[in-house]
Amino acid sequence: MEIKNFYSNAHLVVAAIKILEHQDGMPPSIDKVCGMLKFSLEMGNLVCKRLDKMGIIEIVEGSYGARLFNKDHLKLEEIPKNKKPTGLEDEIKKFQKRFYQRDRIFSGKAN
Repeated sequence: MEIKNFYSNAHLVVAAIKILEHQDGMPPSIDKVCGMLKFSLEMGNLVCKRLDKMGIIEIVEGSYGARLFNKDHLKLEEIPKNKKPTGLEDEIKKFQKRFYQRDRIFSGKAN
């Protein structure tokens, strides 16, 4: 999956929370949101924790695990739209490229 900018990912997460809450009749877990959006759990947790810090969503720990609540979706528009990927995202891309190259070498598909 291509890593999009944080603005787009934030909108997707907030929309997924709203849709899953409507479908299931209860606030979703991070796992359900990640499953719906085809995000890795690491990416989903990263986005959700940043949104929680910004006051856009709220992560509530309970007896049934962490649940996500939309808090103030209007703050989404305060996120810069064309923000370049963070250093972590750049490092993930570099790692994936190196891993793919090594995989091709070990499988004998390298040219």
